[in-house]
Amino acid sequence: MPSPSKPSKLSHFDASGQAAMVDVSAKQPTRRSAAASAFVELSAAVLTALPSNPKGNPLEVARFAGIQAAKRTADLIPMCHPLALTHVDVQARIVTGGVRITSTASTMGLTGVEMEALTAAAVAALTIYDMTKALDKAIVIRDIRLESKSGGKSEDFSSDAGEDAL
Repeated sequence: MPSPSKPSKLSHFDASGQAAMVDVSAKQPTRRSAAASAFVELSAAVLTALPSNPKGNPLEVARFAGIQAAKRTADLIPMCHPLALTHVDVQARIVTGGVRITSTASTMGLTGVEMEALTAAAVAALTIYDMTKALDKAIVIRDIRLESKSGGKSEDFSSDAGEDAL
């Protein structure tokens, strides 16, 4: 069995090398979940100003944006299957140097929810940028990553992120 970090082939290409949506119709539905994270690096001045943002609370708006984005992932990523998500959670918390975004997505379905969790984290991070860009254009979004996944026939995955792992 191939290692999850070293697949034997890319699944989104057909025999002739053309991009293709994977046919998951032969799979059995299972509970699937994934967690992802992102980091928005903010200056001390922006962090201090977060509570008084005239557009509203950036952390709460980012949370809602991430949840909405997870539900729209198939509209954004061409080869993603539309999924009936059973749960999405996005959290944004102030930490040293910025905002840590964490997201989780779950479904009972034929394919995994990694892309939904990653999309939620990425869009939440972009929303923090949008909500604070008037104060600083040098904001950096970094470390968008899959933290864990479970379900399906492939092995479960967990990153080696230490205390940041979900």
